[in-house]
Amino acid sequence: MVDLVGGYYDAGDHVKFGLPMAFSVSMLSWGAIEFEKEIAASNQLEHALDAIRWGTDYFIKAHTQPNVLWGQVGDGDSDHYCWERAEDMTIPRNAYKIDPDHPGSEIAGETAAAMAAASLAFKPYNSTYSQLLLVHAKQLFSFADRFRGRYDNSIEDARQFYASSSGYSDELLWAATWLFRATHEEYYLQYVVDNAVSMGGTGWAVGEFSWDNKYAGVLMEGGGGPYTSTLKQYQAKADFFACACLQKNGGYNVAMTPGGLLYVHEWNNMQYVSSAAFLLAVYSDYYSAANAELKCPDAQIQPRELLIFAQSQADYILGKNPKSMSYLVGYGLSYPVHVHHRGASIPSMSIIYSTVGCVEGFEKWYRRKEGNPNVVYGALVGGPDKKDDFTDERSSYEQTEPTISGTAPLVGLFSKLQSVMGNSGSYSPQESPRPVPHNTTSKVPVEFLHTITDTWTIGRMTYYRHKVIIKNTSEKPITELKMGIENLSGSLWGLTPTPEKNTYELPQWLKELNPGSQCSFVYVQGGPQAKVTVLSYH
Repeated sequence: MVDLVGGYYDAGDHVKFGLPMAFSVSMLSWGAIEFEKEIAASNQLEHALDAIRWGTDYFIKAHTQPNVLWGQVGDGDSDHYCWERAEDMTIPRNAYKIDPDHPGSEIAGETAAAMAAASLAFKPYNSTYSQLLLVHAKQLFSFADRFRGRYDNSIEDARQFYASSSGYSDELLWAATWLFRATHEEYYLQYVVDNAVSMGGTGWAVGEFSWDNKYAGVLMEGGGGPYTSTLKQYQAKADFFACACLQKNGGYNVAMTPGGLLYVHEWNNMQYVSSAAFLLAVYSDYYSAANAELKCPDAQIQPRELLIFAQSQADYILGKNPKSMSYLVGYGLSYPVHVHHRGASIPSMSIIYSTVGCVEGFEKWYRRKEGNPNVVYGALVGGPDKKDDFTDERSSYEQTEPTISGTAPLVGLFSKLQSVMGNSGSYSPQESPRPVPHNTTSKVPVEFLHTITDTWTIGRMTYYRHKVIIKNTSEKPITELKMGIENLSGSLWGLTPTPEKNTYELPQWLKELNPGSQCSFVYVQGGPQAKVTVLSYH
């Protein structure tokens, strides 16, 4: 029996797809290496390393033999048939591996890259663990290179969800690049040079950097001695990608929305935006260190211009866009509340104790018009379409589903931008012309936490028991708190009604709400939840 506990689900479902998981760990690790000081300055380095290790510990368990790697847990089709909490899963959890008879060079190569990059991230802090990761990285690269084959031919279930459209050559070059950085062994540099043409490293002109296509990320620092000529060809392809993003590539550019967002794919486009913006931030550092500028067909670009463009993509993500919508869940005054995510859309087991069944979840929670009871803070959703339009509905999974491969690059990117641009140079949600408060009022020190504690059906009508916690988030007592409650159609307990329409006060026995303290009220109704706002207080 193999212990495959741990790791990450890829998105709003419960499948552990190995390829995007490994890419996410690679990006987290690259951020922790490239922007280590910036992340540390935000007191987030320990958290970043913990997130990396959650992935690498899983990869160590999944790499049971030098030439065996367990690459997937769960079936996409059967998993997507259910809408339930992870704690309630009842479907079979099939696991799939690659081995010499069933090769998978993409996933073995990407996992090797993740382990090598993570070994660099941990090297200053845990040299023993760093060396262990390097052992696995070397074995996995050898496995990927010696037994070549498309992983989605061996793990066929992955093809429908994460098909390898670019093949496995980019992963082999990407892994060799990271192993050279981690070991400084010339074998890996020689591998990148010798296979430059045959594996497409100096031939492909790419318009994306993603879990599927790594060519734009194959960067080799330094002159390379006798390999300089070939490495410059690699650099030229990286330059092509950067110029294409900046719309300076002689017409061969990455598409953009009217609002200024890079647009690569219809499904979950934001993951391609975040990885591209991260890469441009890295490019900016490379050019700054070399005291050089990027020569595009349409212009010569200074290193800071690369960072400014990366910032424009980050600002769009955070709300500086035609919809004034933050696509980072939990950030800003208006963000998606119908996120296509099982755990976000169903109340926790501390609220609904009974099991939520596979199909029951669709009926009771997936199709609810109300916003999700749980906020997936920091999740980057798929984002708008090519016209900057966005539909905040769970069924619009192309736009509202978050992915780890989209969120992972933001750790390094945001840390870099915060360090260089500071608060004055980054987008603030207060600039939004259309603020839309959710659970928290924007101008008063009162927080409303809205949860559903019970549900039942009578005839064709479903009723919900809503519990609203009122918390004083300030450092001073709050008195004479008046709240407006709109769209209330049922009975309410725990507040005192006033003569004014739809207006309520704290219960008579509670004269003031002390700092950090809270109280709650309950109401029962069918249909959408009520909207609670603060009208006045002292």
